[in-house]
Amino acid sequence: MKKIIYSLMFFFLMININAQQTPAAKQSNPITIEGATAHLGNGQVIENSLIMFSDGKITFVGSAMMRIARIGTVINAKGKHIYPGLIATNASLGLAEIDAVKATRDFDEVGTMNPHIRSLIAYNAESKVVESMRPNGVLMAQITPRGGLISGTSSIVQLDAWNWEDAAIKTDDAIHMNWPGSFTSGRWWLGEDPALKADPNYGKNIDEIKQYFLNAKNYLASNSDTKHIPYESTKGLFDGSTKLFIHASGAKEITDAITICKELGINNLALVHGEGADSVADLLVKNNVGVVLERPHRNPNSEDDAYDYTYTIAKTLVDKGVLVCLGMEGQMERMNTRNLPFYAGTFAAHGLNKEVALQLLTSNSAKILGIDDKVGTLEVGKDATLFISDGDALDMRGNVLSKAFIQGRDISLETHQTKLWKRYSNKYKSK
Repeated sequence: MKKIIYSLMFFFLMININAQQTPAAKQSNPITIEGATAHLGNGQVIENSLIMFSDGKITFVGSAMMRIARIGTVINAKGKHIYPGLIATNASLGLAEIDAVKATRDFDEVGTMNPHIRSLIAYNAESKVVESMRPNGVLMAQITPRGGLISGTSSIVQLDAWNWEDAAIKTDDAIHMNWPGSFTSGRWWLGEDPALKADPNYGKNIDEIKQYFLNAKNYLASNSDTKHIPYESTKGLFDGSTKLFIHASGAKEITDAITICKELGINNLALVHGEGADSVADLLVKNNVGVVLERPHRNPNSEDDAYDYTYTIAKTLVDKGVLVCLGMEGQMERMNTRNLPFYAGTFAAHGLNKEVALQLLTSNSAKILGIDDKVGTLEVGKDATLFISDGDALDMRGNVLSKAFIQGRDISLETHQTKLWKRYSNKYKSK
């Protein structure tokens, strides 16, 4: 009997420890934010702003000097800054909790061609990692699967929800494909030559991709009585309703991917990673292909790249007219996603205009994801998904949030991390 009691006590203790805060209730009263410097997310700034929203939608954006009645609760934000909610593109948030515990990882499905795999239904709205995004202003994310040649289908969520149904902003927005590399290297730890050399299987891998999509296209054009779910899920690629995110790096790979997809009738494209995209920028602009860059805090992939290539690539592409946003993939990607505003700040520190750098996480992200009619900028009629920061949100010294709203809901900024920060701050303050 004692074992049962102890087991129940442990169970309820773990629930209390691991449970996320209760999601905020639907907005019931209008809110006015007055006096802040408003960064609209489209490059424009209003120094002494007036932002009002009701029923989850923005109803007014303008100057606080205007003679207009304030509505509802008035928040005096003088000296602070207000931003649209930041968007994490190409993230695997909520698909894994502890990388070292396999049972908590659900981002990579068995098989190589999985266009029908939906990441949304695996999304864990109770994730503590997801919760830790909000204090830095990351309030939305494209939840993206990994692995295989065709990883599956992503969806876009807001980060304060009871479950994946409540979280969804746009379901099944894109299919993600990992384009093969044209070069390979030996495994040095096995004594093989580590030097790069042309991959003899590159052509074979490309043919496999082409044949798969041709088979899918032929299936969709037929009246087959046999249902093929993977092929069915590619329908949106051919009618343009679903975007194909091509994860590729290298000028040759990017060129091949865009050319072949166009030949197959897949025209709604975006490029992820994009190492070498600057050398084929004209091709990207011509075909209206946006680029989701990786975090800049890494080494360049090529020995021939400048030492600061990863810091300056955003400005180079923007100057060439490419639509660019900032995504997250790679080492410690879920935990590091909360640092997205500071990665954008790194681009700003290396030549990119500060407001343009902000667009990499707001309006540009929304355009590439196809949700710019709802979010991405502070505009009348859009979702009231925004936050108030004490200072510059792209600088970790200024990124101190006092308020955040998702669809007008006043959300909690408390996390396990903020609780520990306060706990140990108080410990050392008392000495």
